[in-house]
Amino acid sequence: MVQLTLPKNSKIAKGKDWPSKASGKNIKTFKIYRYDPEDGSNPYWDTYHIDLDECGPMVLDALFKIKNEIDPTLAFRRSCREGVCGSCAMNIGGRNTLACTKAIEDVSGKSISISPLPHMPVVRDLVPDLSNFYKQYASIEPWLHTSTPLPTEELTQTIEDRDKLDGYYECILCASCSTSCPSYWWNGDRYLGPAALLQAHRWLVDSRDDAQDERLEKLDDPFKLYRCHTIMNCANVCPKGLNPAKAIAEVKKMMVARA
Repeated sequence: MVQLTLPKNSKIAKGKDWPSKASGKNIKTFKIYRYDPEDGSNPYWDTYHIDLDECGPMVLDALFKIKNEIDPTLAFRRSCREGVCGSCAMNIGGRNTLACTKAIEDVSGKSISISPLPHMPVVRDLVPDLSNFYKQYASIEPWLHTSTPLPTEELTQTIEDRDKLDGYYECILCASCSTSCPSYWWNGDRYLGPAALLQAHRWLVDSRDDAQDERLEKLDDPFKLYRCHTIMNCANVCPKGLNPAKAIAEVKKMMVARA
C-alpha cells in the first residue's frame, strides 16, 4: 500500500465566518486565505460579507473595507492602486491578477475566493515571499552591458531596434505569470520562470547591449530555460497583456541560431 503524507501546514481548515454588518441587499461573500506561520497552525479560510453598495468597485477596495471595518488582522500588500507597482498580485477567483485592477463584478458567483500567489512560501495571509523570484530576476543581470565608450548624452537606436523593446516596460514584476506556471511550481529553484525570461529576452534584443553571447551562455541550461512547455498560462493571466511564452520561444530560437 502506498501512503502519501502531505507537507506540514498544507491542509487548509475552515476558519471564522465573520458576522455580517451589511444591511443592504447587494451582498458579496469573500472567502479569504489566512495563515500565520508564527503560531504553527494550519492555514484556514475566513469568510466575510460585504455590501457592495457601500464599497468601491475593485477587489482591493473590498480588502480595505474588511481590514478597516471588520478584521484589522488581515495582511496584504498594496501600494499604488493603479496597476503600476504589482504589490497587490494575488489569486482571485482561481486566477492570478492584481486586486487593484480586478473589478468585483468581473468575478462571477455569489462569493469570491482570495488566496496568495500559488506555490510560494507565505509570509502571512495574502503576502507571499518573493525572495527567490527577485533573486532569479537579478540573475539575468537586467542592466545594459556595453564595452563601447559611452556617449556624453545617450546611446541611440534606430526606430526599428527600438520597436523590438516596445511593451517590455509594461512588465511590473508582479509574479502573476511565473506563479501560474506548473513548471515553475515544480522547478522553481532552477527554472527562471516566465517573468525573468521575459526580461532576459528584453536585454537580448536590445541593440545597445554588447553581451548577447554571454547572456545566452548563462541561459543555456536544461532547467533555466527549457522547462517552458508553452502552455500559455503566463500569457493568459498577465494583467498587462504581455506574452512571456512568446519571448521564451524567441530566446530558444536565438539559442538554435547560436549553435
